[in-house]
Amino acid sequence: MVQARRLPPKKSETNESLRINQAIAKTGFCSRRNADELIAAGRVKLNGKVVKDFGVLVSDKDKLMVDNKPITVKRYTYVAMYKPFGIVTTCQDDQERETILDLLPENLQHLRPVGRLDLASEGLMILTNDGDLTQKLTHPSMHTDKRYVVTVKGSMTPQDLKLMASGVELDDGITMPAKVRLLGHGKKIQSTTSFELVITEGRNRQIRRMCEKLGYSVIRLVRTGIGALQLGKMTPGTWRYLTVEEINAVNNQYGRSTSSNRSKTKNRS
Repeated sequence: MVQARRLPPKKSETNESLRINQAIAKTGFCSRRNADELIAAGRVKLNGKVVKDFGVLVSDKDKLMVDNKPITVKRYTYVAMYKPFGIVTTCQDDQERETILDLLPENLQHLRPVGRLDLASEGLMILTNDGDLTQKLTHPSMHTDKRYVVTVKGSMTPQDLKLMASGVELDDGITMPAKVRLLGHGKKIQSTTSFELVITEGRNRQIRRMCEKLGYSVIRLVRTGIGALQLGKMTPGTWRYLTVEEINAVNNQYGRSTSSNRSKTKNRS
């Protein structure tokens, strides 16, 4: 069994306050626009007092009320993990194999993985209870960059690398244009080629099938980035909370930065 280890927290990993209209919207009570109307009408109370200042910030310790009824702010949790080889990225496995949730402490096992990596692949996985962020990173219309380092058997030709970039004809259609950068060749036991590949679609086993189509077998496949989020210096089995800056970067990337103070739950592990 893989023993997951949490990386030391970064300075920015703190619970941030939300503007009062954001805080109301986060409860699911209404939209931010409707929250503004409630505030203007004097129907919102913060810690027992009517609030009409739209710039007021709300923290976890504050008590919000609308029409004298308490409402609770939803808090979201965001975790980055280096998924090791051989770990299943589903929440449950009918073959009783170890899943990605098994690598997290019990208080974080309510999170859900954003997308998937197959059993033999490694690298960056994001887990969260924020459906909006999951949608931003996974919906096909977003064309989110997914960055990989791929090592294959054999010395890959420049022509094949160009073909990887321009598109490979698979049984479910030609792949979309990608970015390819040669990293080097290895010759210790057998000839190998390593390259960085950035794709914007997520077909099943896409990279492995692209390589197989060109006559190359994948030795190792590591995802190093998803959109603005990067694996960095994480090692297999480690996990950490995303920083506020990283969450903002995802929102900014899609032009909907409405959660500049979006926070995560405290670590209780």
